[in-house]
Amino acid sequence: KEMSLTIKQRLASTKNLNLPQIVQPQHKHEMSHHQVAFPSGLDHSSLQPCPSEVVFQNYTPGELYEVPVVLRNRDKVPHLVKVTLESSPYFQLEIPSDASRKVPPGLSMTVRILFTPGQNKDYFHQLLCITDREEFIVPIRAIGARAILDFPGQLEFWQCPVKYSTEKTLLVRNLGNWAAHYQLSTQSPFSVTPAMGTLGIGDSMQVTVEFQPQKTGDHSASLAVHYDTGEDTHTSLHGRAVDVHIRLDRNAVTFGKTYITRSNRAIVHIHNLSNITACFQWKAADTQEQEDQLKQYPRLCQQEKDKLSDFLKKCRVDITRREHSALLTRTLQRVRAKLQEDPMLFYDDIFCLEPKEGEIWPKCSTEISVFFKPQEARLYKQAVYCDISGRETRLPLLLIGEGIGPQLHFNPEELNIGKVFFRAAHRYEVILLNSGPLEAPFSLIPPTTAMGSCFTFMPQEGVVAPDRLKIIQISFCPTILGQFQEEFCFHVTESPKPVTLTIRGCVMGPTFHFDVPALHFGDVSFGFPCTLRCCLSNTSLAPMAFNLRIPEDGLGEPSICSSVQILKINHPSWRKGARGFMKPREFKISPCRGTVRALGSQDIEVTLCSNTVREYELELVVDVDGVGKKLLAMPLTHLPGCSSKREVLPHELHLPI
Repeated sequence: KEMSLTIKQRLASTKNLNLPQIVQPQHKHEMSHHQVAFPSGLDHSSLQPCPSEVVFQNYTPGELYEVPVVLRNRDKVPHLVKVTLESSPYFQLEIPSDASRKVPPGLSMTVRILFTPGQNKDYFHQLLCITDREEFIVPIRAIGARAILDFPGQLEFWQCPVKYSTEKTLLVRNLGNWAAHYQLSTQSPFSVTPAMGTLGIGDSMQVTVEFQPQKTGDHSASLAVHYDTGEDTHTSLHGRAVDVHIRLDRNAVTFGKTYITRSNRAIVHIHNLSNITACFQWKAADTQEQEDQLKQYPRLCQQEKDKLSDFLKKCRVDITRREHSALLTRTLQRVRAKLQEDPMLFYDDIFCLEPKEGEIWPKCSTEISVFFKPQEARLYKQAVYCDISGRETRLPLLLIGEGIGPQLHFNPEELNIGKVFFRAAHRYEVILLNSGPLEAPFSLIPPTTAMGSCFTFMPQEGVVAPDRLKIIQISFCPTILGQFQEEFCFHVTESPKPVTLTIRGCVMGPTFHFDVPALHFGDVSFGFPCTLRCCLSNTSLAPMAFNLRIPEDGLGEPSICSSVQILKINHPSWRKGARGFMKPREFKISPCRGTVRALGSQDIEVTLCSNTVREYELELVVDVDGVGKKLLAMPLTHLPGCSSKREVLPHELHLPI
């Protein structure tokens, strides 16, 4: 618009006046007798030229053009002003008759610049003004033929989808009188094409301005047109980005339990309810910033460099030489370029989405297949993000799936064996059933408890085919009494948890009894052995090792029978009041120890040879090895043959001849 004005129109439109810079201050005030401080300061002139710059434009060669220049005294004292113009064939100065003139405060003087162009080209000159205080210049510029591209002053993009390219095409014409050699530039999120070119006088072209914001909100930039003459023009660009109605039909996909090495499939829909064609990509990062961090290549480049260096060393190549260093550098550059071009789409061995990228037409939907392929028997969780046109933030989708391994279980899972006998061998069978489609290799985890070590499993390892079973035989020989509950674990390949079998029961000691309730010896003669018999029966299913004893029997020497009493008439045990006297052992048990087979019996003889005169009651007790002591007691009663309470001496006995 400014370039289309005539010389008079441009002069009339001049509003801003700038004070010229002082070229050379006058230190000797030879032309003035006033010694007054200048309020204008030392950096700027005391005179204000109007216009500050003389401009000629839109002229015709050979014609005469004139522009007046007014010099106003802005000081508080009068100044003597002298105006000069260097000789030029194109510019002349027209001044009042007096070459130098004193200008009072607040008043002005006018000079005229005459311009006669020889060609339609640029001219440059200057007007020199000299006062008693300073010297300053007024630039003179003649603008010749110019190219003028009629770009608008402002271009608006309103309510544009974010992450989507909105374009506006301008029809630009060269209104000037010179061919336009131009370059166009702007800033993100705006772009322009073509970026450079040439446009003849009166010709037109199409310029496309693209607005592709990555964030919602208002955006501003400037479209600069750079001419080959050095001038620039600017067009203000404004745009507003918004989210449009595009969404996923759900935020999470939960797969059912899936066997390892098998796959499961689900469907997700992307609904595009807007009026744009939306382009989408499935990404692993939820923001562009995180994705850019993933593209940081120093670590990857170092890995590639190390690999190449190792390879060259193996080939016995000197990697310090210049050509090999250049090879490493080129390799790093290729890796860097590869990373920058990588769209960073989502790839995973467990979850897979198809298609990973594509387009969705306006008011349409697309179907995304999500596959789940577990490699281990565990719970998987993975978040993926849909980067799609029209939405600033990526749409999250949470993928959840559980992988399961071989499905082994015992039938029954709990075995109650009830009451069993101590050290008796017992046998049981359970079924190990594979209810899944995968082979199930298993192996017993050795038990660590004392009761668990009493169990034996056959087989301890093996493979159960899909939908098949295997019989596990269990042998149990308990060596510990009491109730128990043991859990046995079998490791199953590719299964995080072992399959377990619980066995509970109670181990009882051996059951046995005597065939008589007691042994009654009645009247027993002193020194005459008396033997009674009984039978010990084992009613359990395991052999029983027994030990018979009479706790209250004497601890001294065995009692002496009547046949040897005469020979040992002076035996210490017979003499009353002997020092160190200990009661003799008057009972003899035969056998006193042994083993009774399962469901068997043992005859027992108990012989009493009394060497004391008294009445007492004793017990025959049974100890069972490994079980306990005094598990059974049978009463023993007897009455000495003499009714006297005193001790019977040997010489008082009347033995038969």
